[in-house]
Amino acid sequence: MTKPDAPEAQSWTVRIMDHSGASEDDIVENIPKFVDLAHANAFARAYVRDSIERGRVRGASPRDVIENWYSFGEDAVVVDAGDDGWRSANELDDFAANPATPMERDWRALDPRRLIEDDEEFFPGGEG
Repeated sequence: MTKPDAPEAQSWTVRIMDHSGASEDDIVENIPKFVDLAHANAFARAYVRDSIERGRVRGASPRDVIENWYSFGEDAVVVDAGDDGWRSANELDDFAANPATPMERDWRALDPRRLIEDDEEFFPGGEG
């Protein structure tokens, strides 16, 4: 008797979108290969936090911070995550009112492209 094929593991993708209208469809890039939904959600959240902070001007009101982000910032969504995907709209007011710590904005530490490169550096040829 043969075993049924195991289901393939879900791989998540985060889509980065530019509010400035620099591209026709507002999509800057799709970043694939997140290990799980929590990883993709954490990356999207940190990416948006960083985008908001890069546009924050000293003394700006929370409303001004949000308006600036909608004009020049970048949003991030987890593709095909439905209601389980993180949404910037749920936290924008809090992000605008409370500046982020460096750790809250460190999306680079969560970037799966970096994780792959680091593995290859330590395990050339995929051996480990």
